[in-house]
Amino acid sequence: MAKKTEAPSLLEYFADLPDPRIDRCKEHELIDIIAIAILAAICGAEHFTEIEEFGIAKSKWLKTFLKLPNGIPSHDTIARVFARLKPAEFQERFVLWVQAIAEITSGDIIAIDGKTARRSHNRSAGKGPLHLVSAWATNNRLVLGQIKVDEKSNEITAVPELLRLLDLKGCIVTADALNTQKETAQVVRQQEADYVLALKENHPNLYSEVEGIFEAVQREETAGQKVSFHESVDRNHGRVETRRCWSVEAPEWLTGFDQWCDLRSLILVEATRKIKEQSTNEKRYYISSMQPDAKKAAQAVRGHWGIENSLHWMLDVVFREDDSRVRLGDAPESLALLRKITHNLLQQEKTLKRGVKTKRLKAGWDVEYLLKILNINPNGS
Repeated sequence: MAKKTEAPSLLEYFADLPDPRIDRCKEHELIDIIAIAILAAICGAEHFTEIEEFGIAKSKWLKTFLKLPNGIPSHDTIARVFARLKPAEFQERFVLWVQAIAEITSGDIIAIDGKTARRSHNRSAGKGPLHLVSAWATNNRLVLGQIKVDEKSNEITAVPELLRLLDLKGCIVTADALNTQKETAQVVRQQEADYVLALKENHPNLYSEVEGIFEAVQREETAGQKVSFHESVDRNHGRVETRRCWSVEAPEWLTGFDQWCDLRSLILVEATRKIKEQSTNEKRYYISSMQPDAKKAAQAVRGHWGIENSLHWMLDVVFREDDSRVRLGDAPESLALLRKITHNLLQQEKTLKRGVKTKRLKAGWDVEYLLKILNINPNGS
């Protein structure tokens, strides 16, 4: 995913967001509320009261580019707006913005995975915690989109829906074993992308067959079958990790071969970790629409973990998502998207060579840096 040379202001993409309020309740412009919330989130605000306090503290400055006809909206007003915003419409404009600031290039790894906001449940109303599936562009550390998993369903039905929203042409889509589903594979191929899907015992016959194939491969009993192999070794703080990857052509006799859209290769990744005298070994299997290419497969498999290490960890530790107790209406889902907007903005800002936490602090101290992050020109548009 390569950044485009001239990115429009984020606020332009939310300017036409439908206002969920009735006319007599529109004391504040919707785009003003959205802008204050995004700016406050960049600077570290996590709750509606903190968004209001940011607005009050920066009110004189905010009036240089926002209308604010009735001053800074209260935290109750901000909360009601976020509770009533239609998540699908908010998400649609988020996706359009991401597509505008970045363009997908061939070979980008798009990791799909779910995460639960643990304290977003509302037991008195019979609502469980919010569970979202996100698409993560590994190479450029950007969230491409998110979708809520219905309480009466699971990720299996949500993932294809999310994939249909995205421009994935030329990418490699990765997913864990839960989402190794025939519909997922089909949608990925319809989007002109390739898939690398983890395979476990939830597909018992296929798993057993693939396991047997690679047992033969490791014994070098390949019967003339072409095998692609790649090995890498990492050494860090006394730990040595050796990763071996094998990729072979998928035989047509595999269980359900014709039902997996464009199934072309099988992958085994074996990771051996050695710390002092202790050693562990782990094998993981995958199915893929790519032609056998062990190096490319290894990169895709390793890249998938970026969504856990770089996105989910960041949301929990830096943005404190699991501590959020917001439960009103659709506010939990809208706030989750607001965090991802903030995360994307901070990842796209490259001039300050610091971590996300430091960037948020600097944005709170330095309005010029804050504007640089958001790409707002107070004297212009």
